[in-house]
Parts: sequence; structure tokens; C-alpha cells
Amino acid sequence: MFRSVLVANRGEIARRIFRTARRLGIETVAVASDADLEAAHVRDADRAVRIGPAPAAESYLSIPDLVAAALESGAEAVHPGYGFLSETAAFAEAVQAAGLIWIGPSPEAIRAMGLKDSARERMIAAGVPVTPGWQGDDGSEATLLTAARDLGWPVLIKAAAGGGGRGIRRVDNGADFAAALAACRREAQAAFGDDRVLLERCIEAPRHIEVQVFGDAHGGLVHLFERDCTLQRRRQKVIEEAPAPGMTAEVREAVCAAALAAARAVDYVGAGTVEFIADARDGLRSDRIWFMEMNTRLQVEHPVTEAVTGVDLVEWQFRVAAGEPLPLSQDRIALNGWAVEARLCAEIPERGFIPSTGRLEHLALPEGVRIDSGVEAGDEVGPYYDSLIAKLIAWAPTREGATENLAEAC
Repeated sequence: MFRSVLVANRGEIARRIFRTARRLGIETVAVASDADLEAAHVRDADRAVRIGPAPAAESYLSIPDLVAAALESGAEAVHPGYGFLSETAAFAEAVQAAGLIWIGPSPEAIRAMGLKDSARERMIAAGVPVTPGWQGDDGSEATLLTAARDLGWPVLIKAAAGGGGRGIRRVDNGADFAAALAACRREAQAAFGDDRVLLERCIEAPRHIEVQVFGDAHGGLVHLFERDCTLQRRRQKVIEEAPAPGMTAEVREAVCAAALAAARAVDYVGAGTVEFIADARDGLRSDRIWFMEMNTRLQVEHPVTEAVTGVDLVEWQFRVAAGEPLPLSQDRIALNGWAVEARLCAEIPERGFIPSTGRLEHLALPEGVRIDSGVEAGDEVGPYYDSLIAKLIAWAPTREGATENLAEAC
């Protein structure tokens, strides 16, 4: 096992990774922009390195500055957290080129799953069911409109390089297609620097089901069952739970097998999440769940999986990155109870839940549930990063008990 780790991130996820590192006796190194020099994650770490001005593009998204910080600190490994550069193959390559341990999948796997269109093609070749749709090189409006008509309205136009709910437009008829396509391309170019799109049939009674997978460098690959992330606002997850409500043994076997096939297709090593869309008009059915994308990192909602399996996923990340085999085989991973997670954000509900900024004069988080928090009372919620304050994770033997525990905590 390596002796020190730099977390190339901030806030809640940095603090959560530090917690496992401390338990394992690993020295922790934080990075901080000028806006975060006195932040909670900096206070938690054994050491901290300044990486640049407050704007993320000049700090948390600066590969040269992050690698330089890791080398300056003497850290042996780099954990990217989630968001920022966590799914950037060039960052993984730069870390490895500097002689450091990258805690994540290979750059090749990140690239393979980074573009939705090429990922769809790879999944089709691997026999993984994908949402009916279109992807290709001829992205002309005429070609896309013809493909949309063949799929049948409504359709989704999606950014090929998209993620986080951005670069998506629903279109209900041909008359609205051109305007929606242009808007989607503008958003995709602004958000991802890539205006290519693909089409998917719009599932009108959708469930968002995702499967946690984990691979090692020795050929080991397991799943840790599924999560349900259907409750969203503006395509952003707000409530997540594990396992998925209404999941049968047959459907679970099918969707978990598909997730493993997806991971196997890119020789996946580390923690990853394979996301599926389900047509739930008649409940969950094995022939109505399709691959959407794979997130090649730790997910925000990973604590619900930890709660129902008893596995510390960050510890597994550390051990696999250090060259160890997976700690458990598939037959030793079992579901136990139910877990539900709610995200607590600084927002203004009466203004459409836009982010709110300022000093947290008072912050009292409840007992009786797991709290993963990025701030403490007296800290600032600034304008430069996301407005997540904390995640509240409740567990109980049943779904009813878990939701009651969460409601009481909130």
C-alpha cells in the first residue's frame, strides 16, 4: 500500500476520501484554490498545497498545477474524486507519466466510455442492450431528422460528449427538430467543446437504474448490486437509494450481467458505474432496460451501496490501485437492508432552486444517519463551485424504515 495520497478535489468528496485514508494510516494531502485555503477539506488533511486562483479552470481543472502539487507534496498516489478531472484521460496519463499511482481506471477505459456515441457502439459489439437510437459520423440535420422519424417521436437529442444532464433536448415532432438540434449543439459546444450529437428514443416512463462494478488488475470483476436514481430535478440526481424498488431476481441478474459485460468490454479496473434507463410502464422488466453510459469514477451516491453491502469503496479503490486483488469475490457480496441518500444543497427554492452563496452562520446536521459533509458552520459557500453542503444517508432493514429514518433526520 502507498503511504500518502493527494486528493485532486475539494469539499465533501475530499473529506470522505481522507476519512478512509486516515483509517488505513495513509497520509493525506489536500489541494486548494485561493477560495478554499481555509476550507474544511484543507483543515482535515495532514498537508495542503495551493494550486491557483478561485476559478476552477485555473485550479481544480489545471492538470499541470495538480501534478506539480502532487510532486511538491511527495504524495505517492492521486485520487481524482468525482467531477472536475475525474473522467479525464489526459489527467490520468499525466499522473502516471509523473511516476505517481493513479487511483482510477486506465486512460484507455476512460476514453472508451467518455464519448456516448463510441460507447454505444462498443456496447452493441459486446452484446449489451442499448437504448434504441442513432449514432454515426454523418451528423447533418437531414440525416438526423430522418433517423428521428425512423425511431418515432418523441426522441432525445444528446451531446455525444455529454454528462451531468447537460446537452439534452426532447423533441416531440419534426417541426421542432431543427431548433432543438441547434440549441443542443450550442450547449454541447459550450460545455464540452464538442458539438456532436446522437439520438435516442425517449422513454416516457423512465427509471434510472445503475450498477456499481469493480475490477482489479488480476482479472477480477464484480458488481455490488444496483441503485435507483430516478428522483431528479433538471436531470440532476437529488435522491438515491439501494437496492432499486420493485427489482426482481430475474431483472437484477440481467442488469448486473449487462453491467459486468460492459465493464469487461473495456478491461475495467477500479470503481465504475454502469447506468441504465428502464421503461417502467409495467414495472421493471429484463427486456426493457438499456445501457445509457458508464461513469468511470466513484459516484456521488456511492454511500448507499456501501450501506447495503458493508463495503468501503474508497478502501477498495486504494487496494486495487496498489496492485492488490479485489477483497471479496462475487459470492461473498450480499445485500443487507435498504439505504436512501438525500443531497443537502445551498439553494433558493423560491427562485427555481438556484445556488445560494454566503457564510453558513448556523449549520446543525442530524444524528442517527451517515453524514458526508463538505462544510462546517462558519464556512463560506462561494460562487465558484457546486452548492452541495452535505449528503444524508439513512439505512434500515426495510425501505419503509430507511425512508422514515431519512425523513426524521431531515
